[in-house]
Amino acid sequence: MADKRRYQLVLIVDPRLDEQAINASIDRFVGIVTDGGGEAINVDHWGRRKLAYEIKHLEDGYYVLAELAADPVTMTELDRVLKLADEVMRHRILRPEQN
Repeated sequence: MADKRRYQLVLIVDPRLDEQAINASIDRFVGIVTDGGGEAINVDHWGRRKLAYEIKHLEDGYYVLAELAADPVTMTELDRVLKLADEVMRHRILRPEQN
């Protein structure tokens, strides 16, 4: 397995889902990382926020910021799953600057 790298994942989830469904989705996405040998350092639920512009005729989204440590192969799989997930409106995986 390659060395673990730190990543930040920003998710915007469909706000029409109830809290239980949102938490289940986030747990599933974090589970992909942990099943691949990575770890979830921190998962911060920002909650429902107004979007800068409409996405799929919605003005709000449920925001989540997760700090993860995983190898690049695991993060590629996570990105693939997020692209296919109907409940995910937008997502971005970033590598923070290392000082």
